[in-house]
Amino acid sequence: MDKLIKKIDSIVIFKNVKENPVIRALRKLLLSDRGDRIEAYADFVAELFDYNYNFTEFIVDAVVTDENKYVIMKSNGEEIPEVLESCFENELRVFDEISNISTATLKKFVGYSGYLPEYVSGYDSYENDNLIDEYKSRLKDLNKVGYGIYAHNTMFRFVDGEIVPVKTPDKTSVSDLFGYEREREMLIDNTKALLEGRPAANTLLVGDAGTGKSSTVKAVANLLSDEGLRLIEINKAQISRLPEIMEIIHENPLKFIIFIDDLSFNAEDNNLGTLKAILEGGVSTNAENCVIYATSNRRHLIKETFSDREGDDIHRQDTIQEQISLSDRFGLTILYTRPSKDLYLEIVHNLAKKAGIEMDENELDIKASAFALRKGGFSPRAAKQFINSLL
Repeated sequence: MDKLIKKIDSIVIFKNVKENPVIRALRKLLLSDRGDRIEAYADFVAELFDYNYNFTEFIVDAVVTDENKYVIMKSNGEEIPEVLESCFENELRVFDEISNISTATLKKFVGYSGYLPEYVSGYDSYENDNLIDEYKSRLKDLNKVGYGIYAHNTMFRFVDGEIVPVKTPDKTSVSDLFGYEREREMLIDNTKALLEGRPAANTLLVGDAGTGKSSTVKAVANLLSDEGLRLIEINKAQISRLPEIMEIIHENPLKFIIFIDDLSFNAEDNNLGTLKAILEGGVSTNAENCVIYATSNRRHLIKETFSDREGDDIHRQDTIQEQISLSDRFGLTILYTRPSKDLYLEIVHNLAKKAGIEMDENELDIKASAFALRKGGFSPRAAKQFINSLL
């Protein structure tokens, strides 16, 4: 075991994995005195169970999703120095050896004949029977599977200067949405263009409240996540940080939607200039692997009062045109209008069917219409809220 400890201590490229609590607990166990090994073994298994019940799967997952210098260089198509390649190969062999440590091996090391908790090991759930081949196989699909935090998460936020995963992401799927098929296909087609490396447009989804604009963006992100799509949601106050966000992701092999919900500005808003520059492709503001998707209830994104049209600006008309032109700087605008009563009821029927609600159709229509009137009008949101009220 002393030899294995030295191998663990020599890890350089996968230092993040080496510092994982499970590996630290394993190292502590291997270094423990005979009288302390039962507790050290229990601590190791407890740490493992927080991640996985299969030790091999834990090791493979931790290694193949690790963000490190080697995988970043590989994803960017950079030439790998021989010294780094040699280090990489050696460390994969070390982790492959670790991944094959069975419960029986550690129990024998502990030297206790009583009950000790067991864990599972083995490469049964993988295409390959060793870590080296599994890792190299994954390298071929980095543009779909990603690495680091992007390997296991689809949706993110920008918090304190860092992109962080959303702990409880929106699970809305395209199959949850009814109506607006044409609008939805426009967004899907544009997003597929991004994934395929073709020109894709920054997109504004604009229209009446409750028509499903935000849900559509998140459903598309979920639909295409297996193709290498991720979503980063920011609020309006963070627009000034867009160049910083794009700098973080610009070398990532995945593709990103930067999502701004409920967008609108006052004329004096400092974030206005930043967004204009990015939409026009200003220097050092655009990453080729991302698009901006924004939703708004306002066709013209800058709030304007009647008093704004007065004052001492000699070229006031030019100023007004500059203000209302922001929405035109999006390459694609998708309009969501409030549905007709017939479309509203169609959405209600589809949602009721999906939810397993059995009710006379006329009775359902009467109750759904009354509910919409109380809510202020027909909309997909009202339809969903009505179905939830029945459930």
